[in-house]
Amino acid sequence: MSTLRLSQTFWFSSDSHLSNKIFGRAVVIVVSGLLVGCSLLSGNSGEEPRQERGVDPSGVSYVADGVCAECHEEAVAAWQNSHHDLAMQDATSETVQGDFDDTTFTHFGVTSRFFREGERFFVNTEGPDGELADFELLYTFGVEPLQQYLSPFPGGRLQSLSIAWDTEKKAWFHLYPDERIMPEDPLHWTGRYQNWNHQCAACHSTDLRKRYDRDSDTYRTTWAEIDVGCQACHGPGGDHVALVGNGERTFPGGELGLVAPFSSNDAGREVDTCAPCHSRREALTPVAAHGGSLLDDYLPSRLQVGLYHSDGQILDEVYVYGSFVQSKMHAAGVRCSNCHDPHTLSVRSSGNTLCTQCHRATAVERFPTLQPGNYDTSAHHHHPEGTAGAQCINCHMPDRTYMVVDPRRDHSFRVPRPDLSERLGTPNACITCHGDRDDRWAAQAVADWFGAPAGPHFSGALAAGRRSDQSAVEDLVALSGDTTQSGIVRATALELLQQFGGVGVGAARELLGDPDPLVRVTAAGGVESLPLPMRRVALQPLLEDPVRAVRIEAARSLAEIWTEALGRDPLTSAVAEYLDAEAASADMPPAHLRLGIVRERQGDVVQAETEYRTALTLDPWFIPARFNLANLLNRGSRNAEAEAVLRVGLDYAPEDGELHYSLGLLLAEAGRFEESGELLAEAAGLTNRARVHYNHGLALQRLARLGDAEAALRRARTLDTADPDIVFALARLLVERRQWPEARRFASELVRLLPMAPGPRRLLNDIQLMEQRSRR
Repeated sequence: MSTLRLSQTFWFSSDSHLSNKIFGRAVVIVVSGLLVGCSLLSGNSGEEPRQERGVDPSGVSYVADGVCAECHEEAVAAWQNSHHDLAMQDATSETVQGDFDDTTFTHFGVTSRFFREGERFFVNTEGPDGELADFELLYTFGVEPLQQYLSPFPGGRLQSLSIAWDTEKKAWFHLYPDERIMPEDPLHWTGRYQNWNHQCAACHSTDLRKRYDRDSDTYRTTWAEIDVGCQACHGPGGDHVALVGNGERTFPGGELGLVAPFSSNDAGREVDTCAPCHSRREALTPVAAHGGSLLDDYLPSRLQVGLYHSDGQILDEVYVYGSFVQSKMHAAGVRCSNCHDPHTLSVRSSGNTLCTQCHRATAVERFPTLQPGNYDTSAHHHHPEGTAGAQCINCHMPDRTYMVVDPRRDHSFRVPRPDLSERLGTPNACITCHGDRDDRWAAQAVADWFGAPAGPHFSGALAAGRRSDQSAVEDLVALSGDTTQSGIVRATALELLQQFGGVGVGAARELLGDPDPLVRVTAAGGVESLPLPMRRVALQPLLEDPVRAVRIEAARSLAEIWTEALGRDPLTSAVAEYLDAEAASADMPPAHLRLGIVRERQGDVVQAETEYRTALTLDPWFIPARFNLANLLNRGSRNAEAEAVLRVGLDYAPEDGELHYSLGLLLAEAGRFEESGELLAEAAGLTNRARVHYNHGLALQRLARLGDAEAALRRARTLDTADPDIVFALARLLVERRQWPEARRFASELVRLLPMAPGPRRLLNDIQLMEQRSRR
């Protein structure tokens, strides 16, 4: 029970859609960049992005948006000059808002100069080699509150400059204002994660085809329209235009010949149409189809650490979907266009009238579960009329600023819970305004106004699960199966359960047939540790699930039998879909990490190593691939190579506690206990994970530093009160220190944790005997 083990293999779920180009240092583990010197200057066989109107996977062709305007003048007039219309444009005197009149901007000692040559726009700034050079800016990106600019690079790439124009203050600013981004850093503007082709293009243009070539690391990207046009939402219009051209004015089923028609009776289709560009998600197909379920083409992130607070509030740039689907409004059938005009994108009314169209004293027929009431009154919001506190959105949709100047509102429409802030450190709208007060004051005020909060909140279970606290297991199991909660919350609980072994597998197995597809996806991944015969039976129905994301995850979880089963449907089809999904993100390291894991499970360690090393070639900062490669090398008795991989990782990320931890365990396995102890001490200082402190304690015990070992183990015990390994280690250490009452107490606790196991009871008996002898 008290052996040292190399850190676990990572199964990494990427999010290929992040932001419109700012990725904070805190998300380097989630997404990183590329050592730009080996990518941007090596691939020259790509082609510059261009317009090419193709055919949707449904077989329907795209047409010019101008054709739509011939009949839909009012809709097109509303759309013109909207953020969709201006999402991406050729850089011209009419579209460029920034000051290019030979102006300069200095950031951490690097002075960039913006200038024009005739009708062309340039910046002289730091390139991938660290030298100042001139770069032409061919496109504008976005329109307000900031505008960015794109420059062409070899290999068909467009790169987004990290200096942007503040359209309100009329000034240049840097998207990383507080740090110097070096040219070799993955976040430098010339790096992979400032790359338009993968990061930005799909949501700023219509029918974006990335067309990445893995062998040459180049792109041949095309779009049907450079901006977000009619067919980005309504689907390709070829059939519709043909029907109209043939004189048709009525269409079967009211579908108008469109691939993605909207219906007043189907809020889900509208939400799924908006979600691909308004969510944190990863692509599952090289070319997304219109008109289907979101999870047929994308896998939205769950409420993961670093993306959301434990109560579901937005943290990183996650856009709207993940918060909205947590809300009661989504559950009631509210759709995006209830509040936003789908063409102008502006809200339908200003102030509280936007909310009181439904939250009013008279019942709303469309939403029968909505309790009528007078909400736009100080009796409800307890603030003077006309003040910021009287505005619905300030309490129920607090904002968070991204990209330095862009505030965005949380769309979960939650009730402020400062009581949760007290316990969990989550933000609340009250303190956002009342910065001179604390959470306790706010919690008391809310309780005085509305009484105690009704019932428990899921945040407690998620917060404990994030800490790997064994006491969370029962609550997480209950939460994952609670169909009154949103699917994204339940899937998150199920995902957290996977770290707890058998109980997580059992919960996942129970939910394989759940009505919510995101829960089914998570369940399919959660049973992969089942014995293969049982797993095969359990996952067989999911290989024919109506939702692609579920089929893909079922196929991945059956990776060991691909070679024996290929050629037999339905596994063959699901495997093909899985490989297509990875191909859609082959220009990013997480895809190669996942492929490496699959190949390793299949026993192909050579190909697994190739995939892990490819991930690290694409991004040396990509820590999960380092862990998996080091584990692979360790299992192959190639410990010197594993050590080198981890030490290089520490060169890139010297403050990463998990790297120190894994290297410390590796050295302990080799018997280098002094070095191991130093690394584990570093790890313990950088992380509060119970297992880190546990292994640090074991290392100290091996070095005969028993007092320090006890302190480390007690710290681990504080962090996780239900881990029997920690309790056992403490009992054994206290025996060694001849502290009999304390040793007996921990042995008794171990019996309570493992009542059916004979070992703890024997340990307790042995301690009692030794204690008796010590008294003689």
